[in-house]
Amino acid sequence: MLRIVVLVLLLNLFIQSECKQFTRCGLVYELRRQGFPEAKMRDWVCLVEKESQRTTNIVSKPNKDGSRDYGLFQINDKYWCSKTSTPGKDCNITCRSLLSNDITVASTCAKKIFKRHGFRAWYGWLNHCQTNLPDISNC
Repeated sequence: MLRIVVLVLLLNLFIQSECKQFTRCGLVYELRRQGFPEAKMRDWVCLVEKESQRTTNIVSKPNKDGSRDYGLFQINDKYWCSKTSTPGKDCNITCRSLLSNDITVASTCAKKIFKRHGFRAWYGWLNHCQTNLPDISNC
């Protein structure tokens, strides 16, 4: 019985170490470090909070078209990332690379999506952030 308890605790520790959940201010700091513009920072924070709850390893349930969304920014595999081990699609990355605690790859792709479509590319932002942005003044 003790072995099972130890195994469960180790497995839980391993699973927790595979992702990072940012605090709000931790996310603001990291987005600043990644070069996101201060003028849109509240929008980006809201988007990430609504899409992934600030968690790096989230993979969505299948969407109506069978595609899935990956990582902190919930980037869709239909257009932006490859589900195979070979980088591809518009961001020329694998979807797995979007699940890293190092959000550099995800940030670069999110900026590319934003450049083409603005925040309207994300339903989390469309449905929750257009009129109600989070307070980040203490960050």
